[in-house]
Amino acid sequence: MATFAYTARSRDGALIEAQIEALSPAEVVNHLRDSGATPVRIEAAEKQPAAIPSIEISLRRKHVTQEDLIFFCRQMHRLARAGVPIVRSITGLAESTRNPMFREVLTDMLEGLRSGRELSESLAQHSDVFSRLFISIVKIGENTGQLDDAFEQMGKYLEGDRENRRRVKTALRYPTIVVSAIFGALVVVNMWVIPAFAQAFGELGAELPWATRLIMTTSNWTVAYWPYGAVLLGGVGLALRAFLKTPEGRHSWDRAKLKIPLVGFIEFRATLARFARGFAVTSRAGVPMLETLRIIAGALDNAFLSERIQGLGQSIERGETLTRAAAASDVFDPLVLQMMAVGEETGMLTEMFVEIAETYEGEVEYELKRLAESIEPILIVGVGGIVLLMALGIYLPMWNLAGATLG
Repeated sequence: MATFAYTARSRDGALIEAQIEALSPAEVVNHLRDSGATPVRIEAAEKQPAAIPSIEISLRRKHVTQEDLIFFCRQMHRLARAGVPIVRSITGLAESTRNPMFREVLTDMLEGLRSGRELSESLAQHSDVFSRLFISIVKIGENTGQLDDAFEQMGKYLEGDRENRRRVKTALRYPTIVVSAIFGALVVVNMWVIPAFAQAFGELGAELPWATRLIMTTSNWTVAYWPYGAVLLGGVGLALRAFLKTPEGRHSWDRAKLKIPLVGFIEFRATLARFARGFAVTSRAGVPMLETLRIIAGALDNAFLSERIQGLGQSIERGETLTRAAAASDVFDPLVLQMMAVGEETGMLTEMFVEIAETYEGEVEYELKRLAESIEPILIVGVGGIVLLMALGIYLPMWNLAGATLG
């Protein structure tokens, strides 16, 4: 809820100045008219900045999630097919959504619709929430009178994209947890466990084994220089983050991460699957090919592949076919290029891109299943090596001392 200051005239002509809490200026107008007053001026009331943000403000900063967009598409598809007016549909969705941020977005869209904007124009006012692909599909649906189909296609596209991302996160969760646990254990051992043993070993006065000297040296360095190491890591992290925010930095990182062993191949195929699925959805809606490529390139979350997809459009503008341009991009497999060629020759390019998307998604699913099998031996060897080094470093001096005592 927001606070609005208004000036109105009552039925007898008296001037009224007050404030009211409402979702939008339109709600204030309806309230005044219901009470018999005529609104003269309505504006957002100025608020004094609070020293400590309230819980309500923190909740209102919640981002609009993909789940919110999927719910929006499902409901709009059903309501549009049932013939419910758009303003009434979005009003109901604004009242039912649990995300305060999304409620603000929908409320602002309502103001635009009531002022005469089209739905696609209202969506474009919130480009940080709705992608270019989303806006373009809805605009085509408006122009062709098939808005319900447009929302259905976008809902299926978002659901498929969510499922693919969920699979990748699930596959990477186990190795991430294991690596984090190993790192945490090494920090605890180096900071507190080994120094306690080092003091006892120092009193022996005997030559220590190489494993013991290694872990003691590592522990001494960690205890003495960890503040400098933390500052150095923090500085490198901030510098890297600033570099990745630049176009050159993001392009370099997005290209490099596609070459990471095991994970890079999955990221590469998953991104191409999103491209193929988006191309099929946009093309089916009737968007011209060049515009389709521009839209999909802007929707991809990999700057390197986005640049290659934009290059396809530039090649087509010069008169080349999509298949020849795709072959020159050095991104697609020969099998996929053959499918594109068949699609162009038969006029069934949209259907072929659906097949291409399913091909890539099948490869991603297969590689995700193999990922755990591939990473598990590496983790076992790594953990085993660390445990062996610690055991030798700590217990070898004890065994030597026990052998010298018994001997």
